Amino acid sequence: MGGLAIIRKIYHQITAGFIKNMMPRTLFGRSILIVVLPILLLQILVTYIFYERHWDDVARRLAQGVAGDVAAVISLRDRFPGETAEADILNIARGQMRLAVSIDPQARLPEGSDKQQNYGFLESHLVNALKESLPARSFNISTNKKLESVILLIQLPDGVLQVIVRDKRLFSTTTYIFVMWMVAISLVLLGVALLFLRNQMRPIRQLATAAEQFGKGQFVDDFKPSGAQEIRSASRAFHVMKHRILRQITQRTEMLAGVSHDLRTPLTRMKLQLAMMPGDDESKASLEGDVADMEKMVEGYLAFARGQEAETVEETDVTELFQDIVMNARRQGTAVSLETPKSLHAEIRPSSFKRCITNLINNAARYAKEIWITVKATNSEIVILIDDDGPGIPKNKRKDVFRPFFRLDPSRNTETGGSGLGMTIARDVIHGHGGQISLGEAPAGGLRIEIRLPL
Repeated sequence: MGGLAIIRKIYHQITAGFIKNMMPRTLFGRSILIVVLPILLLQILVTYIFYERHWDDVARRLAQGVAGDVAAVISLRDRFPGETAEADILNIARGQMRLAVSIDPQARLPEGSDKQQNYGFLESHLVNALKESLPARSFNISTNKKLESVILLIQLPDGVLQVIVRDKRLFSTTTYIFVMWMVAISLVLLGVALLFLRNQMRPIRQLATAAEQFGKGQFVDDFKPSGAQEIRSASRAFHVMKHRILRQITQRTEMLAGVSHDLRTPLTRMKLQLAMMPGDDESKASLEGDVADMEKMVEGYLAFARGQEAETVEETDVTELFQDIVMNARRQGTAVSLETPKSLHAEIRPSSFKRCITNLINNAARYAKEIWITVKATNSEIVILIDDDGPGIPKNKRKDVFRPFFRLDPSRNTETGGSGLGMTIARDVIHGHGGQISLGEAPAGGLRIEIRLPL
């Protein structure tokens, strides 16, 4: 029983995966499927019922009518013998019954001709009708495609009766007309549905594009909500959210401008007072170090809170930007290797992105002897790898380093541990570009920083 349950589970997983792969990926494609599938199933069902019931009944009744006319001609000929009566009966059949009839005297049908089984749809109905109307007669049926007619050969006691019946008497053309009208109307309705669906998808794509651009930190103009009521509500909610976030960023920037002024003014006075103090004792040097540390921490806090909101997004040569960053790092004595494409352009905030990468390189240089930077691009994103040969970061601490003011070094020495905002600022800059940043282990045993930016 356990094996059967496992087989069922595997079967359901395979079936679900197959259906999932067969389903369209886009909302427009799935909406088309929702519209097309019922129409297609309805057409198949209606056509099956029509062919199975209506067309079959019509064909059978037409065949019975033809068989009845032929039986009537034979009955009249048997009842009124004689050449004159026979000629009158045949003329009536030609004029009133629209049957092309003739008699071949003394002719005989081959033995077993009525046992033939290779009859088509229409011929099979005619065979059954003739068997009911002429149970004691042998007959043969053939089709003349060129004349679009059916030829009946019926064995009589004194010869063979030949009856030529046009297809129109055995076949109803309304069948094709019905199917054609059904298909044509379905195609028209499908075209109208596709037009409306395309108009409904447009505001959804517009909203998705605006959300993606805003998620990358780009400026997004307000657009007029359109489409269905739910889509309009989502668009209005997006506008409210966007303005609330922008207002929060503006308020934070204005607040920090005031905090910057309020903090730097007393720090400047303290530096002046320390400079005017006589002597060069140990207490004065300690106070000067504390003031310098406070100034560095204030600058770090302001850099963290300021972010990159004041800078506009512009198309930048990423290769040239990294070459400039690496050149500046080498001037400071950092051993950095760079591997990058010859030309790579992306829409970023160049100044904030440059500060972010520079900050990551400076952090790595604090603990490592050599740094390797690799930049590569795919069709959808830019991948940046920053590897070093330092001690790395333990796995259980890699998420914590992105928290504000978290420092691996428990001491408050800013020379070894910094202010605890470097990785937080880097994460905010990368997230502001719509990207992701993660930490791992470098091939040299140190820390690997992986950055992915969407193109």
